[in-house]
Amino acid sequence: MNAKEYKPVSVVDSARRCRSVTLAPGSDLPDWLLTSQQPVRLSGYISHWQAVQHGKYSADRLCQHLLEHYSGEPLGFFFGAPDINGRFFYNEDMSGFNFEKVAADLGLILRKLLDTQTMTAPPSIFIGGTHLQQYLPGFETQNPRVPVPHEQPRNGLWVGNKTRVAIHQDLPLNIACCVAGRRRFTLFPPDQTPNLYIGPLENTPSGQPVSLVDLHAIDEQRFPRFRQAMDHMQIAELEAGDALFIPSMWWHEVEALAPFNLLVNYWWRTTPDFMDAPINALQHALLSIAGLPPEEKQIWQDMFNHYVFNQHGTQHDHIPEQARGILSQPGEETARRLRSLLLQALNR
Repeated sequence: MNAKEYKPVSVVDSARRCRSVTLAPGSDLPDWLLTSQQPVRLSGYISHWQAVQHGKYSADRLCQHLLEHYSGEPLGFFFGAPDINGRFFYNEDMSGFNFEKVAADLGLILRKLLDTQTMTAPPSIFIGGTHLQQYLPGFETQNPRVPVPHEQPRNGLWVGNKTRVAIHQDLPLNIACCVAGRRRFTLFPPDQTPNLYIGPLENTPSGQPVSLVDLHAIDEQRFPRFRQAMDHMQIAELEAGDALFIPSMWWHEVEALAPFNLLVNYWWRTTPDFMDAPINALQHALLSIAGLPPEEKQIWQDMFNHYVFNQHGTQHDHIPEQARGILSQPGEETARRLRSLLLQALNR
């Protein structure tokens, strides 16, 4: 099939809309939502925020609201030439990126953003994932924190014009809150990784590996399996005041659809703090297992299934509890012992 048939509107129209529910603004999040393995759109959930009300009046008023809470510390933002059309990505040969990351005063960034609203071919400007509490410490006094089940969730500030963040995934659970403008999330379940054509693990545009597929110009000859991913694709479109719950490790592209957009999100994990990020284990496996002969890989796949992915939890019952060592129940002491062993091995 000709790739030209895949226009943005056809991708959107062919996708299933994710589940949408209405909760009272600022109300507690139900358990069924927090444990959902599917994304859920929360209609009007932050409509009570002062920032949402300011943004509905005008982008200028919202900017003033942000600056009232600004700490004054320069913050980083992405800047791309008009010809990238809002898509922050690699350059053509993937030796670098098609944008620059610089730091500036928030007031200056916001003024530049406001100026782009009337341009026919604006540059792409994007504040991405900036720590809200660090740069806008008083923001939550008028825009109450979403009651996620974590004492100190990481919250991010995302501000920009019509921009796109490539398909990526995040380990933490996530609630993304559309404060101003409109956002389109295009989501894929974690099991679609083989069909998404993920790029490098370490040389990434903003920290997370991304899909090399451009949803606005799908190259089906280069990415033939992407059609299978599209069969599982879901879309959530957010207006100002809406929010979206994204389960851990769901792939998602985020597209800002208005000339001025602002989003605040909350990331948190339900696992204990002593647990490391699983990506560290993946990287170590690339070092120690990926290059093995096929028959040895199979052995180690079976070993991982036995020691790591076994769901019964009885595989160590034959060992006296006091003698299990690093096979003991996960905890801070076991984690310390494992880190010590890994450091000794890696520092050889």
